[in-house]
Amino acid sequence: MIVGTAGHIDHGKTTLVRALTGVDTDRLPEEKKRGISIELGYAFLDIPADGQRIGFIDVPGHERLVHTMLAGATGIAYALLLVAADDGVMPQTREHLAVLSLLGLTRGAVVITKCDRADAERLAALRGEIAALLAGSGLAEAPVFEVSAPTGQGLAALREHLAAAARAHAAARDGAAERGQAFRLAIDRAFSLDGVGTVVTGTVHAGRVHVGAELALAPDGRGRRARVRSLHAQNQAVEAAQAGQRCAANLVGLAKDEIERGQWLCEPAVALATERLDARLRLWPGEAKALRSGTPVHVHLGARAVLGSVALLEGDQLQPGAEALVQLLLREPVGAWRGDRVVLRDAAASRTLAGGVVLDPFAPTRYRRTPERLAELAALQAVEPVQRLQALLQAAPLGLDLARFARAEGLRREALPEIAAALRVEEGEAAWALSEAAAAQLADKLLAALSDFHARQPDELGPEAARLRRLTSPRLPEPLWRALLARLREQGRLALRGAFVHLPEHGVRLSAAEQRIAQKVAPQLAQAGFEGAWARDLARDSAEPEPLMRTTLARLAQQGEVHQVVKDLYYDLGHMRRLAATAREIAARSEGQVLAAAFRDATGLGRKRAIQILEYFDRVGLLRRVGDVHKLRSESNLFVAETRA
Repeated sequence: MIVGTAGHIDHGKTTLVRALTGVDTDRLPEEKKRGISIELGYAFLDIPADGQRIGFIDVPGHERLVHTMLAGATGIAYALLLVAADDGVMPQTREHLAVLSLLGLTRGAVVITKCDRADAERLAALRGEIAALLAGSGLAEAPVFEVSAPTGQGLAALREHLAAAARAHAAARDGAAERGQAFRLAIDRAFSLDGVGTVVTGTVHAGRVHVGAELALAPDGRGRRARVRSLHAQNQAVEAAQAGQRCAANLVGLAKDEIERGQWLCEPAVALATERLDARLRLWPGEAKALRSGTPVHVHLGARAVLGSVALLEGDQLQPGAEALVQLLLREPVGAWRGDRVVLRDAAASRTLAGGVVLDPFAPTRYRRTPERLAELAALQAVEPVQRLQALLQAAPLGLDLARFARAEGLRREALPEIAAALRVEEGEAAWALSEAAAAQLADKLLAALSDFHARQPDELGPEAARLRRLTSPRLPEPLWRALLARLREQGRLALRGAFVHLPEHGVRLSAAEQRIAQKVAPQLAQAGFEGAWARDLARDSAEPEPLMRTTLARLAQQGEVHQVVKDLYYDLGHMRRLAATAREIAARSEGQVLAAAFRDATGLGRKRAIQILEYFDRVGLLRRVGDVHKLRSESNLFVAETRA
């Protein structure tokens, strides 16, 4: 467990930590000279009875160093708020309490230090002052201890209390250990040691890491990775570290100068960077004025502080003590995940204004106040991941990006909860789900569009699947679109012939002249092989007019009997089946990829024709283009049934 200490300008808190642990957390010469904490200090207390080791983060108390205090306080599990018996409650005490409350911290204690310098009457009055201070805050029920470091008074009781709190925290942490959270550490220091290399330290916010693991920096525009050579947790060499611990990681692959305080060290699957996030924010009750949209602020998240501004998503202003949904627009990218705590200070960094919880690090630029978006944010306020996921699915008329949800939640993909969905599609690292209600609504829209198309153009079989998607659901992810078509086909509500979609009762009949031409071109197309045949050549060899030939071939293509790869270049079904089978064979040997050179060599075609065929497979949905690579759509059944026949 990590215990944070927050106190005053003097050395009272440092003296208390030293009395509890034997460690002087003020390590800098300037700190010793001036008698104040400037940087974060660290100490550990062993509890031999149950093998616990409590970590202390000694944070600066000076009002000008609140930004450093925030870097240490974010992520702690327990707070000690110190009040000196001779000084009483100071202005920085009030701000530290505001920070702890806005960070959502409800576990902690108040320690009255230097109690040997005050009489009983002074201590009683101070207890009343403290009770009034804590009223309405997250630490309203916190116990109060009276201690004296020089005499040892009260230290044994405080140690016993901290040990009990550590046991309770360890039990809660172990109960949550299997929830699939990916490892995340908020970096507050980076340095280099001779013979060791780069070391970063920080508080582990989530997950578990082991020696040898590959980790990423976030945010980091270069996508750099590092391997963990060794670990220290709670100041002891370990093979693994977990959430709630102070951790030092010796990294291979990153130099000290490449790392900044405020970055995160995390599993690559959840590494992200955002300059816009949605949150639920509470304005501190002690503020004198309401918070308005556009207010410039310092945004503290993890161990990082950046400039930004607030955009209210509910109403025009946020009153003191009230809560509202907001979007934070940041001037620099940060790492942020759903559930992280955020604290805002004013533009001059002179006082703490508000705090809250991140709901979505992938906040939209447009339509951020629409009813649909507000419904999504309401869903993200559910307590458990499975509740959030199910509620989000119901609020997503165009499907839910499951991979993005997992990343925003800091979850490993395999830890995504099971939910009731009409469709669930996975394609490589991507995954989507569609609710039953959304699937039904999209199906009705699709079938209505098909019916309208048939009424307007009865002589055509139907639109191509890609064109139908543009007509009905252009924003629906393509994998979900294909899955929806397949579902409706299985239900017998539509038919697919090649790349064309039509209602089952609708068909295209060839005229007598077109049937005659179809019979003539069949052997010519069969003899054309993988090179295909041009419409003008088929017309010439069949002694038929070119316009009639083109019309007939277009009708045959609509029926799925022939395939037009490029304008006027046609293939028969047999050769398209074999070409598709060749593409699948190449993909099976190449991790799902079909390179133009490999396809060219396997078919004996020229490079230009090979690329034309692969691009046709992209259009009809057998392959998908990713950069210079064509990837097989593993769920596509195009040409499969024909090949087996």
